[in-house]
Amino acid sequence: MTQAVCSFAGYSVTVTESEDTSEDGESDGPEAVFYDALETLGRPVVSATRFAQVTERSQSEATDRLDALAEAGVADRLDVTNDPVVWYPSEWARMTDRERVILFPERREIVVDQPTQFTRAQLSQFAHLIDTTGSGAYMYEIRQEDIWQAPYETFDELLDTVRSVLDERSPQLEQWLRSQYERANKFTLRSHEDGYTVLEATSADLMGNVARQKLDGQQLRAPISDTESWVAEERIAEVKRLLYEAGYPVKDKRELDSGDDLPVELGLELRAYQHVWVSNFLETSSGVLVGPPGSGKTVAALGILAAVEGETLILVPGRELAGQWREELLARTTLTAEQIGEYHGGEKEIRPVTIATYRTAGMDRHRQLFDSREWGLIVYDEVHHIPAPVHRRSADLQTRHRLGLSSTPVREDDRETDIFTLIGPPIGTDWDALFEAGFVAEPEVEIRYVPWGSEEAQNQYVSAEGHERRQLAATNPAKAEEVQALLSEHADKQALVFVEYLDQGQAYADELGVPFVSGEMPHAERERLFEQFRTGTLRTLIVSRVGDEGIDLPSAELAIVASGLGGSRRQGTQRAGRTMRPTGRARMYVLATRGSREEDFARRRMRHLAEKGVQVTEQDRD
Repeated sequence: MTQAVCSFAGYSVTVTESEDTSEDGESDGPEAVFYDALETLGRPVVSATRFAQVTERSQSEATDRLDALAEAGVADRLDVTNDPVVWYPSEWARMTDRERVILFPERREIVVDQPTQFTRAQLSQFAHLIDTTGSGAYMYEIRQEDIWQAPYETFDELLDTVRSVLDERSPQLEQWLRSQYERANKFTLRSHEDGYTVLEATSADLMGNVARQKLDGQQLRAPISDTESWVAEERIAEVKRLLYEAGYPVKDKRELDSGDDLPVELGLELRAYQHVWVSNFLETSSGVLVGPPGSGKTVAALGILAAVEGETLILVPGRELAGQWREELLARTTLTAEQIGEYHGGEKEIRPVTIATYRTAGMDRHRQLFDSREWGLIVYDEVHHIPAPVHRRSADLQTRHRLGLSSTPVREDDRETDIFTLIGPPIGTDWDALFEAGFVAEPEVEIRYVPWGSEEAQNQYVSAEGHERRQLAATNPAKAEEVQALLSEHADKQALVFVEYLDQGQAYADELGVPFVSGEMPHAERERLFEQFRTGTLRTLIVSRVGDEGIDLPSAELAIVASGLGGSRRQGTQRAGRTMRPTGRARMYVLATRGSREEDFARRRMRHLAEKGVQVTEQDRD
């Protein structure tokens, strides 16, 4: 065996690789012996004394061998205080294309080089991808919530998956995994035979020292026994959130109304991973489908609707998405137009399948209507909206099954936890596995730094403050030239140009002679332009924030982000998502003014994509 050191995400890690051996069983050559010694010591450096001990040579012979390796360029010498000289490998990234898995048990982090699709799939069951170099190296973290939400009936099943990935067992890690798995089963919500909801703990100590300490009389109406408490019906979501924050996720096993039967069949075959999503959801009756744009979360949701066969409420952030859901339901299921209703500012129909906006469902004058219906399934599309005060009221609507959909369950206010406590645990597949399998095309993303268009514009920026300063950087005149240059360079591609400011969008539209779609445009006109883009009649659209979500433009091949919402990771991913589809390789350019805070904002907006395995490059525009 030989051993090398590679650097990744701030860590130096030791890895092993095969080496040919001679007929007498010893490794060939002094170079192999050197790496064998490093492997034995478990360190990336070695002194002559330690090298002599490991290789059973004399001190002088060991020194001669190490000096020869230094002359050959295999090792480098370094004088240190506590030992006259140490040697270390000259090639710190001596790598092959073989998979390697390195565990840091104390940090609960795993570095993987050249992982197979099987390994990535296994890791996605119990770990979270946090970084990638874009050249085959990945870093995963095992968090509490990953173990709480792992899709396993028993701890032994979880442990089998962990051991299938890690080359060596770690008693320390396995003990922590067991403690977290058991922690996820300490509290349960269930329905009492008299109709009210009960919180049950596995011990009197947990009920007394955790639940009754963290929850007050508004959430727990009265004790029933040492291990049971009566829960206020209107505070159930709050109870789940507070216990989750205390480190105890709650199993929700209430017997909720299932609603009237709604026989429906799906008119297409699900992909293998979509079948897994549906199966995992049906086991828990609640959850959030998390996958890249273009992975078919909506189709999987239709598969769940067909499996549940109950009256369904679909909540969306805007009317454009309501119309798209209606079209999907009619095209891909056996539902008829008479069975589908929309309830929002434009229409108000309650049908067996009803599509409503979050805002409408949360308003007092409409709430009673939604409350009176027994829903078999509620779908929360773009579920990252749910923690907002108005939207979260819809999480209290009663249903046996609760399903969220989002490619970006992240919030800049750090309230992602609310999404999973209000709706259910995340269900998904590692993005990189979908990229490699060809189900979703990985976009090519480049942050392009643009100089100031004029000295006057730069001086204005320097003397400005706050919002005015951000707007001056976002609307830097040099960006207009760069947008034109990129459109000319990719003249054969359908393009979306995203802007944050209306004046900027209108100026670009006038200069380029293309439409500008914003929230101020009437709904019917927006839909007409989007449809022309889908059919290829329009090749370029300038789009404001209204295009960040809720629109389906699968023909987009190029996205240019001229200005954005600060460092919003969700917006960055959503805009990239407008170009992510099963075929082709789309490009995305994020423009940032050099020498302004936009540089940091652009990197932050792309951070979620980078965490999911998308390679993000940077380039200066002279």
